[in-house]
Amino acid sequence: MKKLLLITLILLSIHTVNAQQGKQKQVLRHVVMFGWKEGTDAAYITKVVTALSDLKHKIPTIKSFEWGTNKSPENLNNGLTHCFILTFSSESDRDAYLIHPDHKAFVALLNPAPEKVTVFDYWANK
Repeated sequence: MKKLLLITLILLSIHTVNAQQGKQKQVLRHVVMFGWKEGTDAAYITKVVTALSDLKHKIPTIKSFEWGTNKSPENLNNGLTHCFILTFSSESDRDAYLIHPDHKAFVALLNPAPEKVTVFDYWANK
């Protein structure tokens, strides 16, 4: 009986450790996509891309940042041309980013605003 109890406790401990490690590896992705009005000044778009890229160095809750432009041959981007992916460790880290003064300054820079904006957050599954 003692052996069975000991084995059960060991298995329970292993399961708990594995579950905790799985939670620690999970990250929150914040995807932002922009589509610009025809004729939007390329220098302005570059300024927006640079400003958003710079937030990684200004807001410590951003775990990682990447961006790119649409290269899909399927023509299913619905006018969205630029995609930005910010990674956070938690919802509270993402929320701190949203209210951070540097993020608010970036949002104020979006004038004229992109014609299309999509924001999508998800917990990454592996």
